[in-house]
Amino acid sequence: MEMVFDIRKATNRDGDQIATLIAEVFADYPGCIFDRAGEFPELDAIADDFSTDHGCIWVVEGHGRVLGCLGIKFDPAQKQAELHKVYLDRDTRGKGIAQRMLKTALDWLEQTHPDCTDLVLWTDTRFEAGHRFYEKCGFARTGETRTLDDLSASSEYCFKARPGDIRFRIG
Repeated sequence: MEMVFDIRKATNRDGDQIATLIAEVFADYPGCIFDRAGEFPELDAIADDFSTDHGCIWVVEGHGRVLGCLGIKFDPAQKQAELHKVYLDRDTRGKGIAQRMLKTALDWLEQTHPDCTDLVLWTDTRFEAGHRFYEKCGFARTGETRTLDDLSASSEYCFKARPGDIRFRIG
C-alpha cells in the first residue's frame, strides 16, 4: 500500500505536533533528552521563528498527523542557508519523503534567495542514518564539530553543500 502524504508550509499551530515528532525521534537515541520548554521554545511559534530568519519550515502530513519536518534559514550577509529541524517519523524513513522535503526547501530557496552560495547543517553525532542521507544527497562533512550546552550533551558534525550540488533520487 502506497503512503499518502502532503508536504506543506508549517504554521505556528504545527508546533505541538512537531514537538511530538522530535520527542519520538529523540527516544530512539540513548541519551537524547527532549525538553520543549527549556530547549525548544521556538516551537510555540515555529513558522514565525523561521520567517524572522528569512526562512521557512515545512511539514509532512499523513494519517492525520505530522510525520516529518524540515526548515531552512537564510543569512543574507553570508549568502548562506542552514537546514534546521530535519526530523522524520521512523516508519516513514527510506521512502523518499526526506528527499522530497529537501527538494521542496531547495526549490523555495532558489526562488526566494537565488544569491545563496552555500547550504550547511549541523547534526547530532548519534544520528548516523541522517549522516548517510545527507552524504547521499551531496553534502560533505566539513570536519568541524561543536558541543552544545544542552541536556543531551549533544556533539554535532557540520555538513556543507552548494545548492546546485544536491542530488535527488525521487520517485
